[in-house]
Amino acid sequence: MHGQLRVAIAGAGMVARVHADAVRRAGARLVGVSASTPERGKAAAAELGAERAYDTSEDLVVSDEVDIVHICTPNGLHHPLAELALRAGKHVVCEKPLATSAAQAAELTRLAAEQGVVAAVPFVYRYHPMAAEARARVRSGALGAVHLLHGHYLQDWLADPADSNWRVDPVVGGPSRAFADIGSHWCDLAEWITGHRITELVASTATVHGERSAAMSGTFSAPAAGGAGDRQAATTEAVTTEDAAHLLFRTDRGATGSLLVSQVSPGRKNRLWLEVDAADASVTFDQENPETLLLGRRASTEVLSRDAALLAPDAARLSTVPPGHPLGYQDCFAAFVRDVHDAVRGGEVRHPGFADAARTAALTDAVLDSAHTRSWTEVPA
Repeated sequence: MHGQLRVAIAGAGMVARVHADAVRRAGARLVGVSASTPERGKAAAAELGAERAYDTSEDLVVSDEVDIVHICTPNGLHHPLAELALRAGKHVVCEKPLATSAAQAAELTRLAAEQGVVAAVPFVYRYHPMAAEARARVRSGALGAVHLLHGHYLQDWLADPADSNWRVDPVVGGPSRAFADIGSHWCDLAEWITGHRITELVASTATVHGERSAAMSGTFSAPAAGGAGDRQAATTEAVTTEDAAHLLFRTDRGATGSLLVSQVSPGRKNRLWLEVDAADASVTFDQENPETLLLGRRASTEVLSRDAALLAPDAARLSTVPPGHPLGYQDCFAAFVRDVHDAVRGGEVRHPGFADAARTAALTDAVLDSAHTRSWTEVPA
């Protein structure tokens, strides 16, 4: 595909703004946007700088004016919109979860392969240079055989019962919330760095707030209500999706691990923390401090700072500014979109795809099954 790529975004929330920024930085045209109503679509087009608004997302994903569709809607719309886009021959970037069940995610993965299009999912934490460096060191064998994987992914934006969002509703957001939303990122990163795959797990989930405000608030925004009195007086609704999840797991290469996922941990904004303990050394990546890796050995511990001259080739490729000039989340997103566009033009496929998202959907189903049965559960290969 030659010339300037034409991109349209279905959805107008926080993550749609991130996608729009990455699309521009990749040099593509943002030809359209859609939202929940035509009026909101027009407002979003003005805000995001899109050339036009589509009345519906269904119109957008099949439009002849669009080469690449970005799906940034609530989770329950991912599967139907992605299916429409794929059948129309569009390249698709879909937010995770790809679908609200493993079966639907697998179906979309097969359809994308049949259509021969680029189908990508933004597991963008892979695009931190120091995460890529951790991968290179673990995969090279320099740290020895991997024994343990452990860590957490903690947020606080749903810590108050006055906090609510469409993600809380299982009809709109799916049957899993905390794990599907952020636990999936941790598991993807852990498997990508180590090459291990989680084969069985035992999980416990917790709904800390059995009721939440019926007033919706934006993702990562303050509660819709004001003080404590307002929160007590607000209309509430019952909550069935999990605020937190605990996992123990085993991998196909003999390692064991643990993970805590929470959206109700006060003071933790986006703490994705992962440690890999191998026979000779350990490596730790902290997404809130992404410019360094902690390299631990019996005799010494080293903090490695990002410097392309010192990094493995895949990590150096992502290190686009000099040392001491921090790279962040939106830089990762821009690098991801550049890789997607390279693939659309026939270049090397480097981006995470629908198969990776289907993998995390299978993990999500296993977590919910295990929490329900209170037993070890196998994860399909």
